[in-house]
Amino acid sequence: MLRGLPSGTRVSVRYALDDDDASGLPLTDALGELTAVDAGTLTVRTRRGDVVVAARDVRAARVVPPAAPRRRRG
Repeated sequence: MLRGLPSGTRVSVRYALDDDDASGLPLTDALGELTAVDAGTLTVRTRRGDVVVAARDVRAARVVPPAAPRRRRG
């Protein structure tokens, strides 16, 4: 799904959480720059840090446009 995309591509990845995740939610998303993809995992650099996702847990993924510039508070 994400194989072949260049590093730095902005993506949104929906993936399944572990059964023992404290949130109680079955799925979550990672939005950020794709930094690595191999046969078993992919890594997305989000605002909160790198998220490593097992390829088997990915439910959906897509390329998204660059983030809009942040507005200055005035």
